[in-house]
Amino acid sequence: MENLDTSSKGVNNQASNPATMRTIRFHEYGEPAEVLRMEQVAVPDPGPGRIRVTVRACGLNPVDWSLCRGLFPGNLPRGIGLELSGIVDAVGEGVTDVVIGDAVLGTVDFAGARGAGASERAIVDHWVRIPAGLEFVQAAALPMAVTIAYNHLNSLGVKSGHTLLVHGAGTMMGFAAVQIALMRGASVIATAGNTYADRLRSMGAAVTSYGDGMVERVTGLARQPVDLVLDTAPVSGILPDLIRIAGGDPRRVLTISDFAAAAKLGVRASSGEDQTFRYDVLSEFAQYAADGKFTVPVAQTFAFEDWRRALDISQSGHAHGKLILLPAGD
Repeated sequence: MENLDTSSKGVNNQASNPATMRTIRFHEYGEPAEVLRMEQVAVPDPGPGRIRVTVRACGLNPVDWSLCRGLFPGNLPRGIGLELSGIVDAVGEGVTDVVIGDAVLGTVDFAGARGAGASERAIVDHWVRIPAGLEFVQAAALPMAVTIAYNHLNSLGVKSGHTLLVHGAGTMMGFAAVQIALMRGASVIATAGNTYADRLRSMGAAVTSYGDGMVERVTGLARQPVDLVLDTAPVSGILPDLIRIAGGDPRRVLTISDFAAAAKLGVRASSGEDQTFRYDVLSEFAQYAADGKFTVPVAQTFAFEDWRRALDISQSGHAHGKLILLPAGD
């Protein structure tokens, strides 16, 4: 177990808590199933501008496994679980918008060596209060999908009157992007499998399948080259087809996944976008979710001890929605 100064230095208010907690983290880069393990570590204190929460629910995402393999390398050990919901149990210096006992959702300071969201307690760097009517599990599914979809639609400049293709609308980022674009007044064409095709249609999107003939199907639905394309699907070599759909202009296509191909083809990639990431929109979309006007589908929840089963399902490519860990045992 690590040594940690558990004094209240830098902490304005702190509930009583045990000295240690369980967390899932890795000490070296490699395949997630090989390098990840659950450990008992010292409970961290929040620094200035941070809060600590008792984690009620933690969303798992493909990027967690990419972190294990070396994406955004940094100091080790590191944790997984970049989004969560829970109860504030300590606030750092300068934090005035929440107090101990508030229910919040948000993103974690994942570079911290003592764990991330997949922990019994976690340090949070961006947060909003959970509105009445929104459960912890649903709240934990929102932060990554909302912020990534919202900010990438901003980068593309999607607005009312545009025709947008969301490729990979069955991913949670894609599913969120369809809803946000429709809220902006855009016409949306979505590529998706059978799991969410009917739900996407019910929201107002035109939906077609992946695979052979996709270019012709999409252009038939649009009746003209689409204005903009957001690629949220796993890497599949599809970017040349997406450029064709966008009338041959690679700058009208933005991918959040296939960075290598984007660099070769002149397609925009999220890794190269000069954008100011907005987290303040989480409050707005949390309220939409509470009101039943926005959703990120949750496929399954897992007890904290069953995290390896969640890992296996996520890596199988057949999660069919958000996977949520329950560190508090709900």
